[in-house]
Amino acid sequence: MSEPQPSHDDSAARDLDRAGASLAYSIIQNLLEHTRVTSDLVALMAQALGEETAEALTRTPYWAAYLDSRRTMERTRQEIEEFTQVMTRLTAENATKSE
Repeated sequence: MSEPQPSHDDSAARDLDRAGASLAYSIIQNLLEHTRVTSDLVALMAQALGEETAEALTRTPYWAAYLDSRRTMERTRQEIEEFTQVMTRLTAENATKSE
């Protein structure tokens, strides 16, 4: 017995889902890159401030929030890698299904 063929609407929904996921991935990658560049700039600015000023800065709640955010972004980067693997697998599966 053959499997039912997906309707045009099902195929369009999958294409839309793939396009949406690709767009989401691109947006997230851009945000992560911006965060990396911003972190590099913060580190450079901290070096330029001098030791006493930098020490005072690191004792503020703003610095603690910055470090928390960096840890969160590192976890997000790992999640993006997992997302990329899933998207790659789904794209390959869809390509073989449409052949």
